[in-house]
Amino acid sequence: MLHLSSIRKIFFGCADRRQMFRMFDRHAQRPNRWDADASALYAGEWFEIDAVDHDYMFEILPPLWMRGDMFAMREFLTYSVTSVFFALTIDGRVRHFHGYCDLSDRGSAERMRTAIIDRETRPVKAMTRTERLDHIWSATHDDYRGYAGDRWPEPSRGKRTITVYGGSWGTTLKLLDDLTDHEISAKLPVHLRYLPVAIAA
Repeated sequence: MLHLSSIRKIFFGCADRRQMFRMFDRHAQRPNRWDADASALYAGEWFEIDAVDHDYMFEILPPLWMRGDMFAMREFLTYSVTSVFFALTIDGRVRHFHGYCDLSDRGSAERMRTAIIDRETRPVKAMTRTERLDHIWSATHDDYRGYAGDRWPEPSRGKRTITVYGGSWGTTLKLLDDLTDHEISAKLPVHLRYLPVAIAA
């Protein structure tokens, strides 16, 4: 099951280099990895990085293109989806971001730029339920996350799964989307745990 494309923040805080490289392919465990176009799974994902890693990625290869405060990687992740890196002035400070854009859609990079600025200039710090789940998925080691396979009921197959601690029941595997508010809170770092729940834009 592939998730539909939408522009979405998948990690809160500034990712370090190790986290950045992990999130470049955070869906590597998906079923039938080599059999289908995964563009919809990656396109629209974005997160913050630091200036050193932004510049490091710029120097790896000559960019496919540069436009003002953004550049695109020459190597594509899947079909027409590639990394676009941004250096955006937000509240008087330059911040850096990575996003996956589908370049078959000519306006995708500009729309992502606008969405990042909009998300990062909101006056109230809050997270939607989807953002909480995406942060948990991004921050969880591959050994403790995966995708529902043939042993799951048909409607659940291909959905993301995650290991949760069930107290006296021990650990169990659960669909990411089925986590309770308590389970979500337990998996978030303390500085994100008590942010208000935002209504999805």
